[in-house]
Amino acid sequence: MLKPTHHELLAEVASLYFEEELTQNEIAARLGLSRVKVYRLLKQAKDEQVVTIVIDWPIKRAAQVERELCAAFGLEDALVLEAVSTDPNATLHQLGQLAARYLEQTLHDGATLTVCLGRSTYETINAIRPGFRARVRVAPALGSMPFALRELDSGALARRLAQKLGGEPIDLSAPAMADSAASAAVLRSQRDIARALQAAAEADLALLGIGNLDPALSGFVKGGFLTPEELAALRSSGAAGDIAGRIITAEGALHGNGYDDRIIGLSFADLRRIPKTLAVAAGVEKTAAIRGALHARLVNVLCTDDRTASAVLAMERQHG
Repeated sequence: MLKPTHHELLAEVASLYFEEELTQNEIAARLGLSRVKVYRLLKQAKDEQVVTIVIDWPIKRAAQVERELCAAFGLEDALVLEAVSTDPNATLHQLGQLAARYLEQTLHDGATLTVCLGRSTYETINAIRPGFRARVRVAPALGSMPFALRELDSGALARRLAQKLGGEPIDLSAPAMADSAASAAVLRSQRDIARALQAAAEADLALLGIGNLDPALSGFVKGGFLTPEELAALRSSGAAGDIAGRIITAEGALHGNGYDDRIIGLSFADLRRIPKTLAVAAGVEKTAAIRGALHARLVNVLCTDDRTASAVLAMERQHG
């Protein structure tokens, strides 16, 4: 937690820069600081959310594709962005805004929200407007990968979201994957870990991403839980992607492997019991993974872009 005097300094520097539009050199001269110190203070002000920046991307939804997704997979709702940019980062920013507006309409005081690691969930949380408040509890759906993903980690995202909403974070002090199934069972039996997982399992809403087991992006690889070779072997044996740490096939089955028993997080059964599960995912390379998550009935609200949605529907027509 920031000390009040330092918090005040961060706010003052941010106000001079963003509201009064002074240059960093001008701020440095006014406050008797170096320009480098001003730069570092501005960066910390953003990191600590003393100042938040929301870019209002123009958002247009593809209503017909949304209806097709709901009909094909029995979804409660679909949020499909008409992507105007071919830049995947820009598309993900816009999807984050679309999903954030949905959350703002859905969340209510007293609710419990569970969240899982990932870039898409990070973008969604980041896009929630600063003035929005909901006194909710926020629990991680999966243990931590702090050394691999840092700000994208489940625990970090839960704390960030609770802070933005004025809610209460619930800590899950456990790794995403234990060294063995026996170690995982011991960890899950620990009182505080069991309570955190129970809170996540009893959530009113889940916010999740969907991965495609790309070794370059996988938290399993970055966290040292799996090697690129092990991940490649999973893909060769029918694995299509992962959701909440659970590895799935394109047909929606839990992939049979020795890793699932090592996960510290919500199970398939837990996820299916949550009344509303919002998954945010985009990219045609995730087509099979998204289709698998939808067939597994782990998701009842999907937020994606029109190109990805069309690819998922085409694959469903071909194999469904």
